Amino acid sequence: MTTTTTPSNQVIQDRNQRVQWFQNDRFGMFIHWGLYSIPARGEWLRSSEQMSIEDYQTYFDEFDPVDYNPREWAKAAKKAGMKYAVLTAKHHDGFCLFDSKLTDYKSTNTKAGRDLVQEFLEAFREEGLKVGLYFSLIDWHHEDYPAYGDRIHPMRGNESFKRDPKNFDRYLDYMHGQVHELLTGYGKLDIMWFDFSYDTMRGEVWRATELMKMIRELQPHILIDNRLEGSGESGGSIYTSDPSIYSGDFASPEQIIPPHGVVDETGAPIPWEACITLNNNWGYAAADRNYKSSTTIIRKLVECVSKNGNMLLNVGPDAKGVIPKESLDVLEEIGDWMSKNSDSIYGCAAADYPKPDWGRYTQKGNKLYAHVFEESIGPINLIGMADKVKKARLLADGYELFLSRPWSAAEFTEDAFVNFARPEHFTYPLPDKRNTVIELELIDEPDRS
Repeated sequence: MTTTTTPSNQVIQDRNQRVQWFQNDRFGMFIHWGLYSIPARGEWLRSSEQMSIEDYQTYFDEFDPVDYNPREWAKAAKKAGMKYAVLTAKHHDGFCLFDSKLTDYKSTNTKAGRDLVQEFLEAFREEGLKVGLYFSLIDWHHEDYPAYGDRIHPMRGNESFKRDPKNFDRYLDYMHGQVHELLTGYGKLDIMWFDFSYDTMRGEVWRATELMKMIRELQPHILIDNRLEGSGESGGSIYTSDPSIYSGDFASPEQIIPPHGVVDETGAPIPWEACITLNNNWGYAAADRNYKSSTTIIRKLVECVSKNGNMLLNVGPDAKGVIPKESLDVLEEIGDWMSKNSDSIYGCAAADYPKPDWGRYTQKGNKLYAHVFEESIGPINLIGMADKVKKARLLADGYELFLSRPWSAAEFTEDAFVNFARPEHFTYPLPDKRNTVIELELIDEPDRS
């Protein structure tokens, strides 16, 4: 019998090959940084305040990140247990952190006088981290990008900014040219993170097939997100069983962890990555001190992995190039937990067992990791796992735990029970209140790694 490979099947097969490292590494750093770090009111400043190019020019004239040291960023990411990082090479305002030959609106023409993308890539590669670049499909600085009447352009209400639609191809040539520069001038990139499609501005409006063919010819291994046709609001054809050539290698839900992970219309899992801010803004916002706790991030990272997903956690450096202390403190605490428990994250995926009441499971081969968030009354109940667990250990230090049925659980014959000490029916405090991880070695489980 001959098996026919359809174009859509080939897209999925190729995607599954490319994402293997991505689904092993699970945790990355997002970095939003640019001119908007000076006014410190978020990266959508120009749009939200309908600011003109002339008014925004003051930040270009002032941009001088004297404390920019990407090696410190890279060390912080690595210490936090992150395996890859993505930097905003160009955001919606059109300002480039790289030395594009196609525009004067770039970091090398500011007081900084440096190619900041090149320095970022070198620093993170030196730490052994994979590297990606964020690139906005939108450009509020370019004279041929639609302005008047566009839903989000800063000059959307100014009739003097009407554009001739026939000139839009000039912008697309420019945009494609900058992607070509990034893929040919900076060595091997692991991710190209496009942002974003909206309304009718999606898919072939970007000449997406042409763009993807160029990307695959230049760097066939590179991972692409789904935002050439999707966005943070909608996923595009990657969510179907017939994905387009530009559907992307992974879905990118934003500021949300999907309740059931991400699957296509047949129920087959799709690679995905939740991009999450540490406070409430992507770019540096001086007044925003509403930072998530390290416990929240640790547990949400586990939630992503338990649903076959990744987490891309954002930091927003300030105008001088410094990651805020609040962010660094959270990253350090996450790193402390990861240094003891990363085996329950790297290479792990959704478990073969339903979510327990007290936390979550992740799984790698015959190792099932019980992430215990809540203290138990008596032993921890492993529902439906009687005679399935060979050993139980505290992952952080290898301490052997007790597997036995307490006298008060005699009727729960299908369940297994684990506790941190004896007597088994007593209640004991969790060794790590952020997330105590128990490594369960399963009996006669096939190796899925």
